[in-house]
Amino acid sequence: MKKVLILILILLICPASFAEKKVEKISLQEALDIAIDNNIDYQASKMNIDKAINSVKAANRLQNPEINTFFNIGNIGRGNPQTAGLSEKIEVAKRDARKKLAQSNLELEKQNLDYVKFDLKMDVREAYVNLVAAKEILIVLEQRRKLLNDLLAIAKKRVAANEVEEIDVIQSEIALDQLVIQVNTQKANVKSAMYKFNKAINANNTSDIQYDAEDDNFSDKEDFIALLSPKPLAKLPSFDSIKESSLNNRFDIKIAKQQIDVAKKNLVYVSRQRVPDIELQGGYGFMTRGMSETGAYTDGAYAGASIVNIPLFYNYTPEIQNAKTEVNQAELHYISVKNKAINDLNSAYEKFVTAKINLNYYNDNLIKNSKDMIRVAQKNYANGKASLTTLIVMEQSYRSIVAGYTYALADYYNCWIEFLREVNSEKFDLEEESI
Repeated sequence: MKKVLILILILLICPASFAEKKVEKISLQEALDIAIDNNIDYQASKMNIDKAINSVKAANRLQNPEINTFFNIGNIGRGNPQTAGLSEKIEVAKRDARKKLAQSNLELEKQNLDYVKFDLKMDVREAYVNLVAAKEILIVLEQRRKLLNDLLAIAKKRVAANEVEEIDVIQSEIALDQLVIQVNTQKANVKSAMYKFNKAINANNTSDIQYDAEDDNFSDKEDFIALLSPKPLAKLPSFDSIKESSLNNRFDIKIAKQQIDVAKKNLVYVSRQRVPDIELQGGYGFMTRGMSETGAYTDGAYAGASIVNIPLFYNYTPEIQNAKTEVNQAELHYISVKNKAINDLNSAYEKFVTAKINLNYYNDNLIKNSKDMIRVAQKNYANGKASLTTLIVMEQSYRSIVAGYTYALADYYNCWIEFLREVNSEKFDLEEESI
């Protein structure tokens, strides 16, 4: 009991030492590669392909034979042979249909796996962008804290020179204390974003490693290549051309179409159950001297055939009707998926266009003007031409614009990722599509 209490006390005093992990910074492309190679959910999904391949092999099976024996005991056996042989059931028009159904299901599993892989990459991209955004917001707040510290120093110097009242120092300290809370909250947000990034990667055998984004900010990235995104000034092709390309490539539409094929092949297989099968028998028969009417040992071979599974009392009508219904459902689902895809694509297109416009507006106007504003405001306060309240308001406005720019960048990247999700293309080239 004493040892347990000591251990608990150590954990309370030094919890970080027990939860400490090696942090490894990786680029977005490295994160995508690690996720594809080691993601546990993706590895589990790939096993469905092996299962489907085994199902194809099972569907191509031949029926196992049966061993039959027939022995007569006592006087009933006089004049009747004793037999031992094999019987084999021959399926008629079923094996090929069953194999084609299994192959169609295999193709469906392959397309599902492609979709899982694509969706995994989009999740990793989104988590990476959100982590970088959280880190940049923290940088913005840290810069603001530095600015407020400088402001506090200026206020103290001016109070000492009797240029302003002591209220300026108090006001600066209050603003700084409020900012400390925001910084602490944002540090927690960065950790949360890092956990979500690792959750998206969900790598196997990496319990001692925690991945972090290689980029700490993206405000100064003009080519946008590191985050696999187009430049904000890139020309966007028309929606109609994007729609046509998307409807031909979307995974969910391909999957819905393949589900129709599976349903149709299942209907064929179920309908074939009405075809009777053939059972062949063959073997060896003999009569001993004591059982033979001639008093001599007699032997020979025998062969026979039977028609089995004649749909007389049950003709599989309910199963066939259900299979037809499944075909109709699959066709309706295909139409529904296409309709929803167009609406989702339209929504993603509009969001990306808006995010693109907003980001360019920040680049063209707000950022430059806000930097000039805070520079002039600081200079005016230091020279006694402006009040502290005015400077704090200006500073808050500036940091709000800088933070807004970061959010606009994150929104631009996330809208691009959402757009890629809807066009179902990992590398959508705007310039190529706009030609």
